[in-house]
Amino acid sequence: MKRCPFAALLSLLVLPVTATAQTVKYEPTAGVQTFAVRPPVLKIAPGTTVETRTFTRPGDYYDPNKAGPWPGEVGPFYIEGAAPGDTLVVRILKLAPNGDIAISNVTATSISGVAGDSRTRMLNDPLPSRRFVWRLDRTRMTGTLDLPSSASKRIEVPLRPMLGRVAVAPAGEEEFGGLWPGDFGGNLDASDVAQGATVHLPVFHEGALFYYGDGHALQGDGEIVGSGLETTMDVTFRFELIKGKRIRWPRIENDEYIMVAGSVRPLIDALRIAYVELIDWLVADYGFDKMDAYQIASQVGVVRVANVVDPNYTVIAKFPKKLLPPRPN
Repeated sequence: MKRCPFAALLSLLVLPVTATAQTVKYEPTAGVQTFAVRPPVLKIAPGTTVETRTFTRPGDYYDPNKAGPWPGEVGPFYIEGAAPGDTLVVRILKLAPNGDIAISNVTATSISGVAGDSRTRMLNDPLPSRRFVWRLDRTRMTGTLDLPSSASKRIEVPLRPMLGRVAVAPAGEEEFGGLWPGDFGGNLDASDVAQGATVHLPVFHEGALFYYGDGHALQGDGEIVGSGLETTMDVTFRFELIKGKRIRWPRIENDEYIMVAGSVRPLIDALRIAYVELIDWLVADYGFDKMDAYQIASQVGVVRVANVVDPNYTVIAKFPKKLLPPRPN
């Protein structure tokens, strides 16, 4: 079977893992509150695997006894050879909770997809603040919450660990707070950013300047209360580069789908961005005619509304890999 020539060309542009590639253990000692250009905390070559974790400190958001401050994200990592116009490829090889609790805060002045919040004023009174502390069973990979006011009294659900935030430094001199998603990645809050996924991010600055954080043991589509099951994570990344390949918006791949993340308000424009970029990807790299891609994506596409609570909403548009051109045996 013949492989699509566009996909074959793309594969030649990915910088290979060489004999000098290494595994680095990185222990974060601080978090940052914005995605921006700043001095790197780690410099690595393409092909490097980094074993690390999300950041936490005593008394922060993850403390089971009080609602402390957000600890911030880890980074940036400087990837040698990355330059504006390249694509950073981040493979999530491992992602696992490393604590026994997860926190989900609901506050009267916080963010919500279905109630009044700090950005959307409504006539009804704000919902009362409440802090939910979930117990995690890392052996069985389940989360349990006591529900004393409800008929069920207790609920247990399977966990699906994800990273809420993966980003590069935004273009120019832009600086975005940790809650923001955009074309640089950021707080996508997309549950597809999980173990086994590969994230593609556009590079705007030398070294790419990669950030990560915001582990969720579980999060439903939309993240309507403004919080997943927030917990700390052990994470292993492998970093690669596609030289000279410019993408406009973050892309995600797993075993089943290729995906594009669009982040903006209103929600319909986030969906438009995601689908337009997905169709362009099918044309540029997989040899689809544009109108054919438009037709097929309309019939088989899958949409995830990742968040409707952040300063920008995020929509993930997906195309099944089984319908892509066949690859060689």
